[in-house]
Amino acid sequence: MNKKTIYSVYAAIVLFGIAPVLSVLISSGIASAGGCTLNEGSASACILLGVNLGGLLSGMFVAGWFALMTLPLATGAFLLWSIILVVRFFILRARKKDEEKVEHVEE
Repeated sequence: MNKKTIYSVYAAIVLFGIAPVLSVLISSGIASAGGCTLNEGSASACILLGVNLGGLLSGMFVAGWFALMTLPLATGAFLLWSIILVVRFFILRARKKDEEKVEHVEE
């Protein structure tokens, strides 16, 4: 397993965890830039560049509640992946020491 794979898994876990938060931030930023009101109760009209984005922005804003699930799951996955890598490191280190002992005995 190379470093790229290890970092890619960490990045995917973090992105999974913060995706709902990013959705809220993006929808809030777009609504603010367009001078629109955004709330969880209903989708209000938000016309930007001639397109009504109210429903989309409202859905993105409400998707922030998924963070109640994704953040704890991502934390658990992050810890589990870290434990797997630490165990893998010690197993590989032990194998390398065993191989060195075998080579030393054969000489």
